[in-house]
Amino acid sequence: MTLHIELIPVLSIIAGILILIRPKLLNYVVAIYLIAIGVIQIFGLKV
Repeated sequence: MTLHIELIPVLSIIAGILILIRPKLLNYVVAIYLIAIGVIQIFGLKV
């Protein structure tokens, strides 16, 4: 049995948890998330 986990949903869950724990981190979490998604899509990474 192979477990295949997509990166984008995992990043979303982690970002959501961080925002719930520390609401003041919202700007940083959103910025890091958007940069990560952009890099993944620009380079066409299949994670």
